[in-house]
Amino acid sequence: MLAKLLEGKIVADKIKEKVKNSVLSLRQAPVLASILVGDNPSALAYVKIQAKVAQSLGITYKLYQLEQNISQDQLIDFVLKLNADTSVNGIIVQVPLPPDIDYMKICEFIQPNKDVEGMHPTNIGKVLFGKARIAACTANAVMELLDSIGLDLYGKEVVIVGHSEIVGKPLAMLLLEKFATVTVCHIATSKAGKLEDHVKRAEVLIVAVGQAGLIKGEWIKEGAVVVDVGINHLNDKIVGDIEFESAAKRAAYITPVPGGVGPLTVAILMRNLVEVAKAQQSTKS
Repeated sequence: MLAKLLEGKIVADKIKEKVKNSVLSLRQAPVLASILVGDNPSALAYVKIQAKVAQSLGITYKLYQLEQNISQDQLIDFVLKLNADTSVNGIIVQVPLPPDIDYMKICEFIQPNKDVEGMHPTNIGKVLFGKARIAACTANAVMELLDSIGLDLYGKEVVIVGHSEIVGKPLAMLLLEKFATVTVCHIATSKAGKLEDHVKRAEVLIVAVGQAGLIKGEWIKEGAVVVDVGINHLNDKIVGDIEFESAAKRAAYITPVPGGVGPLTVAILMRNLVEVAKAQQSTKS
């Protein structure tokens, strides 16, 4: 058995088509303010992709590139200015940030109704209560991929490896809404020597750690659905967190890296922007 590829581009194209139509229905084109601190190459590459997709959808993308040595307080002040700017519908802060700036702290200062990444405590709380209109882009991308194959998550054994605020934690909440049986593994699971055991029983496995080859192919349960969110540079290649070739021989579906979750995240970011812009325009009318 060789796994079917779970490619993000096909799903992303469908989302982008809907977003494009939604943009046309708005009174004015939505504006996304993107904050980039410094000149990290991976962040710069991601920003270029965002700008290109935004332009193709009729969205105005404003990039604010700030100095690497900006302080946390100065960055918060900049966010507050964008909050007050009525022409701006959504705000995104690119990562990574300098080590002395707390990303989650910055997210607390983004106005909840301009938080297109779904990382403000208010929006995270809505995910917890199953009331979210906006959820973390990467976590949402995983859900869209699973939905694209018509997977019924009810009662499924789902194992998430990685418990970050951006992926693992919000994803666990979204999966629980679908009545999946969710296990979240992290560094303590690995140190306790239990990671392999958890992975082996996963009917759906989602890995988002950032460590090449962390999950061995022989650990994959026969017929599992495998989503690899990891992005790692290894010997001039981009690879995921899972040993792809050997995992693909056991899984029913597997995401390629690159080309799996990645293309979807930008499409969902733009969908989130349209959602907040609609809400803002409806309160003004």
